[in-house]
Amino acid sequence: MTIRIGANPICWSNDDMPELGGDTPLETCLSEASQIGFEGMELGKKFPRTPDALKAALAPFGLACISGWHSAKLLARDADAEYAAMGKHLALLKAMGSTVMVVCETSNTIQGEIDTPLSRRPRLKGEDWKAFGDRMTAVGDRLLTDGVRIVYHHHMGSVVQSDDDIHAFMAHTGPSVHLLLDTGHAVWGGSDPAALARRYRDRISHVHTKDIRAEVRAKSEAEDWSFLKSVLNGVYTVPGDGMIDFVSIFRELPGYAGWVVLEAEQDPAVANPFQYASLGMANLKTYLHEGGLL
Repeated sequence: MTIRIGANPICWSNDDMPELGGDTPLETCLSEASQIGFEGMELGKKFPRTPDALKAALAPFGLACISGWHSAKLLARDADAEYAAMGKHLALLKAMGSTVMVVCETSNTIQGEIDTPLSRRPRLKGEDWKAFGDRMTAVGDRLLTDGVRIVYHHHMGSVVQSDDDIHAFMAHTGPSVHLLLDTGHAVWGGSDPAALARRYRDRISHVHTKDIRAEVRAKSEAEDWSFLKSVLNGVYTVPGDGMIDFVSIFRELPGYAGWVVLEAEQDPAVANPFQYASLGMANLKTYLHEGGLL
């Protein structure tokens, strides 16, 4: 597999805030993604959840199923219970030929609470990291026997948000668990995504690309906004419309083969999804070429 450029439906319709694109039909999202030239889509709540129905939805637009999000609860349940909980999702991904599963620990996250400021997000300390990492690795080992790898999504408002969090997570998980490098969450959380790419190159199997509007991030931090309030105010945008140097990131991923996914959750009434996704796609192609990946 070489580089393939895909998209996440959150560019059109936000699962966490249905008021953002909630009335946009799935067919519009898929049709526009296809017109722009994306090769695949990650799953969202509007997608069918059986293989036959999902294939029927994607086929007219020539789109592959890239992967889909799983909300883990490993701080509250053991590895066996987690594996059982992801059973239907895993079966769907396998049937669609997906080789990675996007996983994020959400048992105590505040990412979906619009009135909870990011300063109150959960944190792990000491032995908590070991127990969490051991459980995640046990699930990752088991998934690999199914031909699917965990790509862990560090996320604002969750226990893996900061640069220190990412390093602790990677140190306490085994080789079956890889990192989903998300440029927007990395920068906002205080990491240098190019440094993460360089340090964890051998354990990065999925990439999400979105940009950060520096002025919105600064205001969010100064006024201690929640994650969702920050999104509503436009903290995220597509690559090339913000502060992130994508070429430097891609240069730290020599030989990367897999999906590079465009994400940029915005208010579609303010930022037209087709226009912004088109801009993001054009910029991504340029940055991937300059970074030596295309």
